[in-house]
Amino acid sequence: MSADAIALSVVSHGQNALVNALLGDLARLRRADLRVLVTLNVPDAHALENACGAEVIVNDAPAGFGANHNAAFRRSSATYFCVVNPDIRLRKDPFSALAAPFQDPKVGVAGPLVLGPEGRTEDSARRFPTAGSLLRKLLRGTPGPEYPVDQGALRVDWVAGMFMQFRSDAFRAAEGFDERFFLYYEDVDICRRLRLLGYGCVLQPAATVIHDARRASRRDPRLMAIHGASLARYLARRYR
Repeated sequence: MSADAIALSVVSHGQNALVNALLGDLARLRRADLRVLVTLNVPDAHALENACGAEVIVNDAPAGFGANHNAAFRRSSATYFCVVNPDIRLRKDPFSALAAPFQDPKVGVAGPLVLGPEGRTEDSARRFPTAGSLLRKLLRGTPGPEYPVDQGALRVDWVAGMFMQFRSDAFRAAEGFDERFFLYYEDVDICRRLRLLGYGCVLQPAATVIHDARRASRRDPRLMAIHGASLARYLARRYR
């Protein structure tokens, strides 16, 4: 890949300690083709240790997931745009394996295999939710990954926003994340809109990352309410 082939956007919501660990992982990759953009969404007493020479964006006022990453995208001219959560850790380079699906020009977004800290495979690639599927999940719990992870790269409905690598032209064609969603379901929505534009979504198990999930929406009533509102917006949307 050429210089600045990948622009990577990470947003800190008072999570600089997590971001510092991620930036350290990125620095150890020593990729000359990677440009990192860090958005400080809210003040944080913990200092940012910029181990990889990231461009730092300081918000005057807090913004949502989609708005922050869209703003970072507008600062980039890279071939690929990668969205990564602060609680992701990289034990090895995922980007070389993630490049393979994009040999197909109709792949718009790809995601790695996401593992928990203990090595368990997370359900980061899923089928589009429906009212029925969500009810079954509520009643039965999460059974595990919805797609096989031992059959190589495969097309899926959507990959979770904790780690998404977009073809920049596809992200631009979709006009980025829909900022009317706030913190949740932006990832589902953009994958659905990309499909309507003719772009596919791929899970690439040859690339792996570690997700130290915080699951804040399960404990915080305000975040639970936001999660519910985003779900309602998604289910009410008419995709054509």
